[in-house]
Amino acid sequence: MSDEVSFWKTSPSQWLNLGAYLVSLIVIAGIVAGGIFFPPAFIALVLPLAWIIWKYMVVKCQQFELTNERLKITSGVINQHIEEVELYRVKDTLTIRPWWMRVVGLATIKLETSDRGQPKVLIPGVKNGVELRETLRKEVERQRDKKRVREMDFNEIEDEVDLA
Repeated sequence: MSDEVSFWKTSPSQWLNLGAYLVSLIVIAGIVAGGIFFPPAFIALVLPLAWIIWKYMVVKCQQFELTNERLKITSGVINQHIEEVELYRVKDTLTIRPWWMRVVGLATIKLETSDRGQPKVLIPGVKNGVELRETLRKEVERQRDKKRVREMDFNEIEDEVDLA
């Protein structure tokens, strides 16, 4: 029996695709304008529409789930990849909130971990990013206490000793 409890599960926001959607609309407008003079050009509409659908699916199929033990990352449209990062391995967190994300209440969370398979984890375009980061921080500390794990960093210290 597992004591694992899920706190949060979501996909990133489609706002991440805003640039791709705008470019596609411009391309579609160009194809439609060209199709007025050369009707077979309408066939080219398949390309930007397929690209929009693909970009949508890539974001929609990416999922993040935070439990009291690990962060589960699911990605892939055709082939699915599931990666997990144990919370006690999280070394540092960073919340990134560019102006265009703040306007719609989104943030990106960047994690630095001691996990060899996932040394850096990016959780892009999620709602309530500041609250998520705080929840994540608390759970990381709880897991470290539970497993009696502490993170130690060793930095090279240059000799600053004056040999005079």
